[in-house]
Amino acid sequence: MLGKAKNDLPFEIISSTSVNEELRLKYRYLDMRNKKVHENIKFRSEVLKFLRNKMDNLNFTEVQTPILSVSSPEGARDFLVPSRRFKGKFYALPQAPQIFKELLMVGGFDKYYQIAPCFRDEDGRADRTLEFYQLDFEMAFSTEEDVEEVGEEIFYDLFTHFSDKKVSPRPFRRIPYREAMLKYGTDKPDLRNPLIINDISSIFEKSDFKPFRGSIVRSITVDDIASKPNSWFNEIVDYAKKIGMPGIGYISYLDDGSFKGPIDKFLSEDDRKKLIKKCQLKKNGVVFFIADKKEDIASKQAGMIRSELGKRLDLIDPNVFEFCIINDMPMFEFNDGERKYDFGHNPFSMPKGGEKAYEKNIDDILAYQFDFVCNGYEMSSGAVRNHDINLLMKGFNLVGYTEDIVKEKFKSLYTAFQYGVPPHAGMAPGIDRIIMLLRDEINLREVQAFPPNVNGEDKMMGSPSEITEQQLREVHIKVR
Repeated sequence: MLGKAKNDLPFEIISSTSVNEELRLKYRYLDMRNKKVHENIKFRSEVLKFLRNKMDNLNFTEVQTPILSVSSPEGARDFLVPSRRFKGKFYALPQAPQIFKELLMVGGFDKYYQIAPCFRDEDGRADRTLEFYQLDFEMAFSTEEDVEEVGEEIFYDLFTHFSDKKVSPRPFRRIPYREAMLKYGTDKPDLRNPLIINDISSIFEKSDFKPFRGSIVRSITVDDIASKPNSWFNEIVDYAKKIGMPGIGYISYLDDGSFKGPIDKFLSEDDRKKLIKKCQLKKNGVVFFIADKKEDIASKQAGMIRSELGKRLDLIDPNVFEFCIINDMPMFEFNDGERKYDFGHNPFSMPKGGEKAYEKNIDDILAYQFDFVCNGYEMSSGAVRNHDINLLMKGFNLVGYTEDIVKEKFKSLYTAFQYGVPPHAGMAPGIDRIIMLLRDEINLREVQAFPPNVNGEDKMMGSPSEITEQQLREVHIKVR
């Protein structure tokens, strides 16, 4: 006997993907009947099966690590779970199995992996949700190159198996972090976009144009667009204002050898000659200028303008997966809000140069840390781990952690490392983003079975929800 159904549905199943997302997620079990949504979830199953077979063939051992763990300062906010038996104490859901997989190395499991759930209490966006999965793996007695080779094999085989699009050949291009920030304005560049950012600050050191004088000035040269109408350029100016710029300067190099544009009148003839040479400017080409007193702001804004130009000029090939590896990451970064240095990624990476690294200026210390990037998305983060407890302590000391704090916050790792630990390294490709790209989706929630909405609410289950006074008392909590 079949279950009875209401005559009126909250939306038409066949066209549910065009319905408001909030409504779709509230009735996700109906939304799943839509062929596209249904196929996304089945496709996810096939990808997981492929990855498990791949890791088994590479002789990795699958190990499940705990979900209820301890809160530790690893970068994002923890989800906390109050303890009933231990008054005033809390468990935490793991941001990643980072510490557990390092402990497995101490325990002699030289090649570990799992399809690991990760939980981070962060604001949602199209490519980030509160709960996500990663292919977490670690290798003992391995180098950065060893791990990158395994990562390349996983990504290349996976993407060529499940897609007809062109995939970057192995080995993937390696790009140092600082080069990526200069040329692309981001550490996750979309290399399908051929536009390159130049630093031309030196040209304007003594410029009569005050906004550029003494500033970090970046340029983007675009060929064959000087003939576009003023309305097109005005749209670029409007976009620049949307991202926090006062506007955007540009000059056009016309076919007759003359120049025009909002800042042309501020340039000397010598400035124009330098720009032609430095920016490789050809006739009918345009140079866009991005300037700020702070390098990180100039880089970020230049990267956003580069991306916008790539989209508007239709320069990005949708039939390509362009991979690269960003390496030579800074070990530390300055936190403007707290006015102090913090770890650039996680605290467990090995500094390049070992003990001697800490003889350098803190801004010059690099880590054996790397990211796999595809089409503008960070697909995986990895590192060679710091297995030397004394060297690990030096890094923590630089960001203000005493040995007592490290013992308290990372008790298991600190203690385990006293008994000897092999050199080890690993990485963790993001399952959800992989599937999102393979399915040509722009939203992670389209490839998860029961995702919360962008605000982290699950309207279908009604979470987060209020709980009873009795439940609060059992875990010794009073809501303020």
